[in-house]
Amino acid sequence: MPSITIENLTFSYPDCSSPALYEVNLTIEAGEFIVITGATGAGKSTLLRCINGVIPHFQPGTLQGNVWLDRATPSGRVPVARVSAPQLARFIGSVFDDPEGQIVSPIVEEEIAFGLENTGVDPAQMDDRIAKALADCGISHLRHRATSSLSGGQKQRVAIAAVLALAPKILVLDEPTSELDPDGTEAVLKVLFELNKNHGITIIIAEQKVTLLAPLCDRLVLLEKGRIALQGPPRKVFMHPYIFAKLGVELPAPARLAHALVQAGVLPPLDSPDAPPIPLTVEEAFTLSRQLL
Repeated sequence: MPSITIENLTFSYPDCSSPALYEVNLTIEAGEFIVITGATGAGKSTLLRCINGVIPHFQPGTLQGNVWLDRATPSGRVPVARVSAPQLARFIGSVFDDPEGQIVSPIVEEEIAFGLENTGVDPAQMDDRIAKALADCGISHLRHRATSSLSGGQKQRVAIAAVLALAPKILVLDEPTSELDPDGTEAVLKVLFELNKNHGITIIIAEQKVTLLAPLCDRLVLLEKGRIALQGPPRKVFMHPYIFAKLGVELPAPARLAHALVQAGVLPPLDSPDAPPIPLTVEEAFTLSRQLL
């Protein structure tokens, strides 16, 4: 399966005085679930556009460095900038924040078929691909529904299914839950988690909802003004609350509780050998509190 290697990546939009990304280095292994977060303007969307090929194929600007698609060909890795958009779609699928802007067909089944038709998939394979993509997203019952009748969460799952039907190995999502209510957000994140764990699809998602994603992801990447400020597994990243405060990113409540208990002298320093793991969920925080009581 292909992986992504980003080397010394710098990108500037036209007529901008400072780069949107500056000397970014990042490796994303096949099968990882990566969350990219940061304050507004930190460079999250720009980084995703470099990964999925929107930059430089469709977005003008000055690009330095490389985004490599590893193990994509028998000969080894290839730079994303040198892979055509249709070829890139076979490896990397993209889902955006507004499903309304991504759905083009009046019926769900037709929406899933649209991408297959445009990439030349054998018609004999289409029915199976459509059925599998809908089943993987838990929306088989919506196959013959009008897309205009769907809720926001359902539309976003249709958008994900349309991309999955193309059988990509990597799924890139730019704040896919930003327009969704809590139920829709939960449904979409559950789909992403299952696609990652059950099907091995690499998930790269830019999101502000760190609290919901921390228990699901393998690694958090925090951006600050186009640079990587901090990265690592969630429990390790949450050891640095001052960086979250500096970047204007809210530290999840369970992790804030752990730091408050340290400050109160109830827990030892969180980096000490006898300290408990930083809780990622409300349930873990509740269990920690009960143990202390």
